[in-house]
Amino acid sequence: MIEKLTHFDAGGQATMVDVTDKSPTRRTAIAKGRIRLSPDAMRAVLEGTAGKGDVLGVARIAGIMGAKRTGELIPLCHPLGLDKCAIDFHTDEEACEIEAICTASLTGKTGVEMEALTGVSVALLTIYDMCKAIDKRMEITGIHLAKKTGGKSGVFINDPALEEASGEDDAHA
Repeated sequence: MIEKLTHFDAGGQATMVDVTDKSPTRRTAIAKGRIRLSPDAMRAVLEGTAGKGDVLGVARIAGIMGAKRTGELIPLCHPLGLDKCAIDFHTDEEACEIEAICTASLTGKTGVEMEALTGVSVALLTIYDMCKAIDKRMEITGIHLAKKTGGKSGVFINDPALEEASGEDDAHA
């Protein structure tokens, strides 16, 4: 069975989904992505010697700001008042990779998947921007929705590391 695309009306025109009759539920989404850097760029990030300042600190704020502005950036997304947005980083010095994780949540009528995906994307793009003087070959990969809870479709898990997480606040498991 093919599911109906929700952003098109009966005439095939793009439309914002009508959530008027939906009941508010607690909704959480976690998105992840990675950036691969050169050893020099990775060292600058970890040692705080990148010319533009605290790379991960700035990327964290940028990711949160991006998530909050998703409705302005992505056509047909509802503007949402997030209850929580967090950006976390895991660094792998040996692989010269930084994983960004964005967790967004609210109680509302529509999900926060796009906010989490936007947050992680903006965080990774900020790392790129702040390190491009050192390494223009950085590569952003693997941006994906790792988990979502709430709403009509319930729990969706797309990340084995989150399979064990029980509840919406286990986002950083």
